[in-house]
Amino acid sequence: MSVTFQACYMVKPMEPTQRGRVPLSEWDQIGTINHVPTIYFYRPSKHFDLSPNYTNIASTLKDSLSRVLVPFYPLAGRLYWIKNGRLELDCNAMGAQFIEAQSSLSLEDLGDFSPSSEYHYLVPTVDYTLPIHELPLVLVQLTNFKCGGISISIAISHALADGPSAMHFTSEWARLSRGEPLQTTPFIDKKVFRAGEPPLAPLTKCRVYSEFDDLPLLLDQTKRTEERKKKTKVAILKLSKVQVETLRKTANESHRPTKSRGYTRYESVTGHVWRSACKARGHKEDQPTALCVCVDSRGRMEPPLPKEYFGNATFDVVASSLVGDLVSKPLGYASSRIREAIERVNDEYVRSGIEFLKNQDDLSRFQYPYVIGSEKGLLHGDPNLSVVSWLTLPIYGVDFGWGKEVYMGPGTHDFDGDSLLLPGPDGDGSLLLALCLQEVHMDAFKKHFYEDIE
Repeated sequence: MSVTFQACYMVKPMEPTQRGRVPLSEWDQIGTINHVPTIYFYRPSKHFDLSPNYTNIASTLKDSLSRVLVPFYPLAGRLYWIKNGRLELDCNAMGAQFIEAQSSLSLEDLGDFSPSSEYHYLVPTVDYTLPIHELPLVLVQLTNFKCGGISISIAISHALADGPSAMHFTSEWARLSRGEPLQTTPFIDKKVFRAGEPPLAPLTKCRVYSEFDDLPLLLDQTKRTEERKKKTKVAILKLSKVQVETLRKTANESHRPTKSRGYTRYESVTGHVWRSACKARGHKEDQPTALCVCVDSRGRMEPPLPKEYFGNATFDVVASSLVGDLVSKPLGYASSRIREAIERVNDEYVRSGIEFLKNQDDLSRFQYPYVIGSEKGLLHGDPNLSVVSWLTLPIYGVDFGWGKEVYMGPGTHDFDGDSLLLPGPDGDGSLLLALCLQEVHMDAFKKHFYEDIE
């Protein structure tokens, strides 16, 4: 292990905040309810060496964290199980955990910063064997490298924040850290999702949600136990702007969308990822496969939610197909399946989903703790896939006061079939695919991923 842990603090809000138990929305309490980590690396420049200022950096980060936890006070609280697999938030200002660590490595030892085993020591560890009310909702690890560079990893509970909310928090924290005022306050009122209220309609009048069904299994299997045990591998694959445009052109020319709007970058590239995974895994033609797509509902509701809504307003929807159709038909077919899934998310879909979940006796079957080795919950792996888009999130340019990061990415990424699409860091129109697959399938995936681009 190349990291030594030096200190651990609990950083509390600088000023008094709202106290007491508050209900979460149903959307907060399903899906991933664990922490989702991101990591930022900062390299010293000729004009600013970070290492002599390490103590000041830690002090600045802790001070600004205590200040940003005032408007973002839910993140300083704790979760409690109440009954029937449901959660409640106790706004008790217990604070966020802040860890200081020292690495014997230099940033150069991490190469191109592709996720590796070293990342596990750079990302805050959450002890999920503890009761949930003992777990901080935000954990931060500041690691100082021997070259003078640093990394900052932030793990935020997904029960409190989706991607847009997590990035809103990080951006505002960085703003306060560099001495600027808060730009936008979070919109925290969960009544827009009728949090804590009883159902309005009986289950018989609710939409049937295929998204909550079990995902397909391999044809010769009846459960996922063996698939969960297989060794995985992570890769960061780059698509140039030309390659992205080629895929989009191919998708639109090969299978015209039903509406005038052409397929997006996400729909085109993700369709290509889905097809490449099916080919790499060597499925039979009659193998069902599902692709999980995460859709932000903020602008799809009536009236639209504030962009600053803090909580979970992104929902997983499922595109499905037979492998034979995906690989034999042109790319546009895969993109059309993805388009159909995304367009299901509208105001009626969201509100009907609220009623569906409120009518459930127990929510635990809709929750999946992303813990390696867990036998519980959803698995995106073989024959399925998840491609989450970070294409529109403000993930780059996070300046805490000593310049912008040299690399930003997911903190850990260890689950078969789990992937992210990120914009290229240079703003040149390129895209990055952060992908985890079973080790035996990765080389074949790379081959199809690049060779199949016309």
